[in-house]
Amino acid sequence: MFSINRKARILTIEEIPESDPDYLKELEKCRLCEWECDVNRLEGETGVCEIGIPEVGHSSLHPAPPASYDAFMVGCNFRCLSCQNWTLAHYPKSPRGEVEGYYSPKDWAAMGVESLKSTSAHMIAADRLFFTGGEPTCSLPWVEEVVKEARKLDTKMRVNYDTNGFMTKDSLKRVLELADSITYDIKAYNDKTFNALTGAFVEPVLRNAETVAKQAKGKLWEFRILTIPGIHEEEVEDICSFIADIDETLPVAFLAFRPNFVMEEHHGAPLELMEFCVQTARRCGLENAEWSGRPGIKGKTVEETGSDLGMRFAKGAGCVSDPRRCGDCENVHECDVKKFVASRLT
Repeated sequence: MFSINRKARILTIEEIPESDPDYLKELEKCRLCEWECDVNRLEGETGVCEIGIPEVGHSSLHPAPPASYDAFMVGCNFRCLSCQNWTLAHYPKSPRGEVEGYYSPKDWAAMGVESLKSTSAHMIAADRLFFTGGEPTCSLPWVEEVVKEARKLDTKMRVNYDTNGFMTKDSLKRVLELADSITYDIKAYNDKTFNALTGAFVEPVLRNAETVAKQAKGKLWEFRILTIPGIHEEEVEDICSFIADIDETLPVAFLAFRPNFVMEEHHGAPLELMEFCVQTARRCGLENAEWSGRPGIKGKTVEETGSDLGMRFAKGAGCVSDPRRCGDCENVHECDVKKFVASRLT
């Protein structure tokens, strides 16, 4: 096994085993996600995700549905204000960034398959490999190779792909080919709000969500909607109507926002908001909507709502763009949001 445990820096092609680079060739002109940065990540150039060679931040058995053995990949093509995995998503710029490092796909696959045979895995009913992050699309060639190696060891190995949906049509096609289940985040529906929360634009996410729902409904574990007070009161009906117009039986899970990252001082989602979301979903016709998480975590309330609330927190963390569009920002590689250090983890 070849891995590195170190503080933040970008890993390049010279630092990995000579037997591995072939599957990484497309990173010479990276166009995996909708930013289509076209940079040579093998030589240390970086796009919005800020990573070079794919690296694993953390590997572990995890009970969250679906129970699995997880690869938390570093790097993300979003810069979400409420990120709960911000030390990994904003690696290597996060001052607290520390990772397991690079694994050859064969090594990580062997580790994952073996872990799923363990007593601990059986106790939580873990039955698949799970790729998350950060955003695993930034590491898609590595994920594909891991899955290929894992299925050499176990031809029935299941795979979950956890995504923000901001990928090209080609990348989505590849994801649908490798995944048995997909957990899919929809951060917001209206572009101005989506932009304020993530620094990206919403169209590819909605486009890809519709593709997943229509072409691979059986693989959709659920659409997940992080519910932020002051923001999603205005977003939830639009999101639910969008999903219901595709298929009223699609599974939807509302996740209660808890104070995190740039929004660490904002108050958590109250119980009333979570119940409102489920009621709204049902009013829109959705048959399989539920909520989860811990509501009611205390924090500060502010007067702003919607995208104005998002921009308030973004500017407070040093964002210089309004609207936020990270791929076009002159400070994309000197982003204060990526360097933000939260004082608490929840």
